[in-house]
Parts: sequence; C-alpha cells; structure tokens
Amino acid sequence: MDNKRYVGWPSIHDAVNRISFEMYKDNWRPDYIVGLTRGGLIPAVVMSHTLDVPMHALKVSLRDHVGEDHDSGLSDLAATGANILVLDDINDTGATLNWIVNDWKLNELPRHNVKFAVLFDNLSSGFQKEVDYCDTEINKAEKDEWIVFPWEH
Repeated sequence: MDNKRYVGWPSIHDAVNRISFEMYKDNWRPDYIVGLTRGGLIPAVVMSHTLDVPMHALKVSLRDHVGEDHDSGLSDLAATGANILVLDDINDTGATLNWIVNDWKLNELPRHNVKFAVLFDNLSSGFQKEVDYCDTEINKAEKDEWIVFPWEH
C-alpha cells in the first residue's frame, strides 16, 4: 500500500498524554487499563506508568487468525462497575472492539463503566459504539491509509 502514515515515538507519548488529559477533564479515571495485543500493549504500558494504574493484557487477534482469549476476570470486573479503560492503537474495522463488547456482554449489563480509547479512530469502522477517547480521527472510506506505528518497523 502506498498510502502509509508513519507515526514516531514522540507522537505515541503525546497521544497517550492527550487521551489522559481528556479523561481528566471528564473527571474519569480507570481502575484498570487493558492493553490489547499487539498494538495496544505499548500505549497501555505508557498510560499505566503515566496514571499509576494497573495494566492487564488481553489477546484479541482477529486479524492474525490466532484466536482470542476470554478473560472472565476482566469481564467480571466490568460487571461490577469497575472503571476499565480498553486501549488499542487503532480502531480500524471495529471487529476487535465489537468482540470485547459482545464477549463481556456489555450491552446486557445493567451497569458497567468500560470505556474505549484508541490512538487512531477510523470513523468508518463498524464499531457498534463510539470510541470514548481518541487522539486522531481518520476516515478510511475517504482516504485509505495504513498507519505504521514505531513498533512495526
């Protein structure tokens, strides 16, 4: 693909800081940060250190056809109303975030406080909710570009 946007390390730290500031403005703080493998792990670690909040990893590898992990502990925390921030590098097709909504049964819970954050949000994705926090909005239906993160070089 010729349409590539390369993102550097300073941009990653800046994006995490901006998302953290947006949560601060909303007076919302996660009790747990969930970084999605592979792309969401590094931003989640950065945010975990920035906010001094515990981080958990969740493997949802729909694109790589590896399968998914079900983490009943995290979904149980969601059901009790714990503040959980699910963080990924990009909401591309929406499939990964939709899988979490469905696996954790978030639409069925009377009370949950799970929020979704991404560094890049594709506005034309099929995510059934809106991303709560993002640093950069893109629309792949208008301009198809591949975001290349520094850990992918």
